[in-house]
Amino acid sequence: MERLIQVESEEQGKRLDIYLSNVLTDLFSRSQIKKMIDAGAVKVRGGMVSAHYKVKAGEEVHVEILEESDDGSRAENIPLDILHEDEELLLVNKPPGMVVHPGHGNPHHTLVNALLFHTRSLSEKGGAARPGIVHRLDKDTSGIMVIAKNDRAHTLLAKQFKNQSIERFYRVIVRGVVQHDEGLCEEPVGRAFLNRKKIIIRPSGGKDALTHFKVLKRFSKSSLLDVRPQTGRTHQIRVHMRHIGHPVIGDLFYGVPSPWISRQAVHASALGFIHPRTRRRVYQECPIPSDMQALLRHLETEK
Repeated sequence: MERLIQVESEEQGKRLDIYLSNVLTDLFSRSQIKKMIDAGAVKVRGGMVSAHYKVKAGEEVHVEILEESDDGSRAENIPLDILHEDEELLLVNKPPGMVVHPGHGNPHHTLVNALLFHTRSLSEKGGAARPGIVHRLDKDTSGIMVIAKNDRAHTLLAKQFKNQSIERFYRVIVRGVVQHDEGLCEEPVGRAFLNRKKIIIRPSGGKDALTHFKVLKRFSKSSLLDVRPQTGRTHQIRVHMRHIGHPVIGDLFYGVPSPWISRQAVHASALGFIHPRTRRRVYQECPIPSDMQALLRHLETEK
């Protein structure tokens, strides 16, 4: 699998290995990046370069992600909450705390490991490390995901994500009483300059991001929202909620900690899409998990 990365202006002058380890921080360590460069798996302007090469703004970096073929050894007998399954796809309820696919620091106990045990019919379009995976949820975000069981289904589902025709609904609990019944946040987002794992609002140089939200219930010091992200940027909901002054409860990275929940109170509650075989609209809901239900019960009594 090949990945194409365009160097942004603020990254100019960085060593290639440092630049890539920042951009691909969720996938590889710096030492792994250096091995890939030395193996010729990284090219700039069509040619091989050294790890010491200084990148320039606008350059395209081609990274060939070398992945081991799957021999079934990664399959793990992990229970799955399957909401729907047919010959084309699965709809699963991912629990909080589960990483979607193996990566640097998380080789086991992922959703992919569980899927490989459940079925050998998974798409290969996303690469050997991500069979069936069309989209992702953050580790500590719970809720519904659609899994492709063949390449044709993967292609048609991925196209719907790309053209923003898939409907995604989230239940999100935020600090503060949201005054407007409905709203839209459309601030561009991008990676922070110093901490590449963090996403920030970037009016200049950021990627377009649109998040619709509607108040479902107001409490004395917080609100339950129905959130519909039109785009699918990394950490988009959490960053946008923080920006409008209503950070997500339990979110230690962008929001506010809470003794009543040990992760961000974000749950993917429903998906609406066109089925790749029947071409009919599918709409599937996913119930709020017990930890968020407990938080809501506490907020009911909070003074």
